[in-house]
Amino acid sequence: MLQEQQKLRIMIITALFAAIIGILAQVTIPLPLVPITGQTLAIGLAATILGSTYGTISVLLYILLGAVGIPVFAGFSAGVSVVVGPTGGFIVGFIPAAFVIGWYLERTSFNFVNAMAANTIGMLITLSFGAAWLKVAADLSWGAALLGGFAPQFIVVGLIKAALASWIGVLVRNRLASANILFTEKKSA
Repeated sequence: MLQEQQKLRIMIITALFAAIIGILAQVTIPLPLVPITGQTLAIGLAATILGSTYGTISVLLYILLGAVGIPVFAGFSAGVSVVVGPTGGFIVGFIPAAFVIGWYLERTSFNFVNAMAANTIGMLITLSFGAAWLKVAADLSWGAALLGGFAPQFIVVGLIKAALASWIGVLVRNRLASANILFTEKKSA
């Protein structure tokens, strides 16, 4: 019975994080071509709190919800056209980013320094996917795609979001674990 309750609890938390990603996606700073959104902050939070498996599942659920027409992407947009459009690479990049953030933390420890390193790597993964996708989807040169995907404001804001996701994520993860709401497995040596 306890194991069933734990499974239900983690499924609910995972779905909740898919919703949190959709909510934070609506926090937008409009820029030409690619806006700055709260999605990456939410991706970092999900992976930092839930780890590689459930963090990635929450991202997949979020993308699936948006792809089938629920307006969870930035600007309350939805549909497969968003996923394959010019900003789709950033959305697709959330999947490996969440996995790598969680994986890194599971192999080190869930503290601020490791979370900051993991979230910075996750940001670079997302921006790399986004720039590569921009090149193809918007028919840009590599220079223009890299400038559009790795614009200096994305790096600065990305580092701020990585720090927030790290600080809040580790704090929330520890509190959920101590309240027996989130059951964490011990890292094997």
